[in-house]
Amino acid sequence: MDIVTFTTSLAQAFEQTSWIERLSVLFGICQVLLSKNNKIANYPVGIIGIVLGMAALYGAKLYAEILLNVYYLVMSAYGWWYWTSNRIQTEQPITSANRRDWGIVIAIVLGGFALLYVALRSFTDSDVPLWDAWVSCTAWAGMWLLARRKLENWLLLNLSNLFAIPLLVHKELYLFAILTTFLFIVAFIGFAKWRRIMKTQTTHA
Repeated sequence: MDIVTFTTSLAQAFEQTSWIERLSVLFGICQVLLSKNNKIANYPVGIIGIVLGMAALYGAKLYAEILLNVYYLVMSAYGWWYWTSNRIQTEQPITSANRRDWGIVIAIVLGGFALLYVALRSFTDSDVPLWDAWVSCTAWAGMWLLARRKLENWLLLNLSNLFAIPLLVHKELYLFAILTTFLFIVAFIGFAKWRRIMKTQTTHA
């Protein structure tokens, strides 16, 4: 595909998107920027984007993706509660994942991958079950780490993004591919910023 064809396809894809899809992308961008800057508002903003995205996916009959977004919705609500659950501090501190956390991450990735792959192969007409399952299960693990305020959430989310970008291009979902590329770049910035904040917390402890 040459650059002219790609640009034309991108313009057509944008014209064909509904206002719900566009709002979902907008709230998604706002959510990751708020998260990068360590703002608790990333959760309510993200929840709005997720709900809008689910409405758009329902219209497209992408039911498996709706299920993934239900998980995002639950983890976002949990993260919002966990972030504000400390009565002494206004928010939970950022910490590094420990051995137990990594054990849970591995369980989420392996268990989620197996379940999704079997479901996609058995109950859908997906032509990319391995690819799709891997993108989703690594995103699940990243969201769990984000909800627990673990620095390494950015690494898992970007592992998912790394595979999601070519998958979205393969599916000709160029608008979402651009959004995911943006999220991929911002995640590096978010990781660096969270690490600085974590070091500051340690210094003042």
